[in-house]
Amino acid sequence: MDQHEIDLVDRLLSTTRSVRRRLDLTRVVEPRLILECIAIAQQAPTASNTQRWHFVVVTDPRKRQRLAELYREVGMDYLQRQRAEAADEQTRRVYDSALYLAEVMARVPVHVIPCLIGEPPASGRTAAGYYASILPATWSFMLAARARGLGTVWTTMTLARHEAVAALLELPPEVTQAALIPVAHYTGEDFRPAHRPAPETITSWNSWQSPPPTVR
Repeated sequence: MDQHEIDLVDRLLSTTRSVRRRLDLTRVVEPRLILECIAIAQQAPTASNTQRWHFVVVTDPRKRQRLAELYREVGMDYLQRQRAEAADEQTRRVYDSALYLAEVMARVPVHVIPCLIGEPPASGRTAAGYYASILPATWSFMLAARARGLGTVWTTMTLARHEAVAALLELPPEVTQAALIPVAHYTGEDFRPAHRPAPETITSWNSWQSPPPTVR
């Protein structure tokens, strides 16, 4: 891989942002684009080489409306409270955008619900292995969407109403939902990296809070 290819990959990884406000609520997202993104998602690493994932794509307006209602039932009070308690303007803007998404969720043309076939483990210690397939696959889906000019955001509010969602979408009882990803064409001019602290400030070497080794 040459430097140009590295730069392209780095830009994709560093500019795939959570898009809430700049979603085109009127433009149809072609099924072909969604399937292309899912095909990329299928190449993600999997736990124990078990590809037990399934993606439920919701475009029916009535079902999107119901998913939006469930989302707001769980999220509105929480988002409003967090917005009121935000310590800085940037955080307030994030919650403003989250509240906006909650209001327009039903109008987002595609809702993608990544699922795992199989019930989650009873022990929290094995949850990381259980979700080790669907989480990388979902992120790959979002990266592929970004490359195609689509905006996405990872949401989990509906997981608190997973039984109602399962009934709405006729999911088998052994299916576990992992998220709800709103998908729409992006209306902004460009994707940009977010401000983050220097990697040295969040990295330790060999033991907690140890500085990097001296390069000789």
